[in-house]
Amino acid sequence: MAKFTRRNFITTGSAAFLSTTVSHRWAAIPSNINLYDSNGDAPEITEAKLGFIPVTSACPLIVAKAKGFFAKYGMLNVEVLKQPSWAVMRDKLMLGSANEGLDGGHLLFPMVYLMATGDISYGRKVPMYILARLNVNGQGVSVTNAYQDLQLRLDSSPLKSVFAKKRLVEENVRCAIPYRRVTGDFFMRWWLAYGGIDPDQDVSLIVVPPPQMVANMQGGSMDAFCVVDPWHHRLIKQGIGYSTVTSGELWNNHPEKALGVRAEWVDKHPKAAKALLAAVLEAQIWCDQPENKAELFQILSQRQWVGVRSEFLRDRLLGKFDYGNGRVVENSPHAIKFWRENASYPYKSHDLWFFIEDMRWGNRSQEFDPQPIINAVNREDLWREAAKFIGQEKAIPASTSRGVEKFFNGLEFDPQNPQAYFNAPKLQNI
Repeated sequence: MAKFTRRNFITTGSAAFLSTTVSHRWAAIPSNINLYDSNGDAPEITEAKLGFIPVTSACPLIVAKAKGFFAKYGMLNVEVLKQPSWAVMRDKLMLGSANEGLDGGHLLFPMVYLMATGDISYGRKVPMYILARLNVNGQGVSVTNAYQDLQLRLDSSPLKSVFAKKRLVEENVRCAIPYRRVTGDFFMRWWLAYGGIDPDQDVSLIVVPPPQMVANMQGGSMDAFCVVDPWHHRLIKQGIGYSTVTSGELWNNHPEKALGVRAEWVDKHPKAAKALLAAVLEAQIWCDQPENKAELFQILSQRQWVGVRSEFLRDRLLGKFDYGNGRVVENSPHAIKFWRENASYPYKSHDLWFFIEDMRWGNRSQEFDPQPIINAVNREDLWREAAKFIGQEKAIPASTSRGVEKFFNGLEFDPQNPQAYFNAPKLQNI
């Protein structure tokens, strides 16, 4: 681990990892922007195939298509295609659009790295780029109503004895996650471990596609799940379970989904990539503007997009959290964000956190040096170009690090000293 304990991976010339103080406001987007100018900036191609999973973190891609932002920047033939699971998304990204697959899409950001290193792509390294974060916050943990009397919140410890009794009579204790080695996996582990429940020994972590989680809990095949909305709200409205915690309570403004694109496509079509990214950034701004929320709900409810009724989408996108157990929080600071509070910027410090967290749970060798792959995959340089292009230069943070991150369990992650975080105990309250 010594090789990265003192490494400063900032490439912008700053010697310290300082949290940015960039304003949360944004300038108006010039309406006359287009890529067809005398400088020859027209995109090399006008088509791309992007995938998404029908959850609220996909809003920027959905809006960029539905509101015509891709077309505005010259990308007239972008397809935004619903996928049934993250595994299918991975497989189609491995193929690429030339082979009936995808060029990019809405991805759990660690998946981009896991594909680039070959960890989840059958040993084949698939060069990928992160062009932007699509959102921060937005996930959470919910449990079945069988545990309603426990009134679970941040502390999962009341479940420890319950789960132990179930195991004594050979009942499976299943907690669902959307994919392994991604934020949803880690957040479920954090929540369980904080109550002294070993996620590797005391429960079975199972992978379930997000759209199937509510039905599986209704069928009695799981005790808890970690996923993004609208599935928590739908679970509650159907009277099947309740939410214990939102992911923003575990780590406020944590990185979530990313715009991940095959490196081959970006390198071959740099102007098209810039146009694609500009459209997504504008869509992120649009999604966070209060006057657009009603239209956003209407768009998402359509069958080709998320396809659930707007009442299942509305409250949590507005920051109102009904936990389903009598607890209601208005104007939560932990609501999903797409642009404000630097939600879109792909901080390299978050990517470093992922690799250290992956090591903490034994998924990766401690000798692995994350710096080269972070520099290869994270294209914050392209984000900066696109932000300037759409008149958002003031939104560019001063550093590629957001600084020290603080978590609900008292742990901290300092990008300048990741060794300390790596050494922190995984299980607590034991």
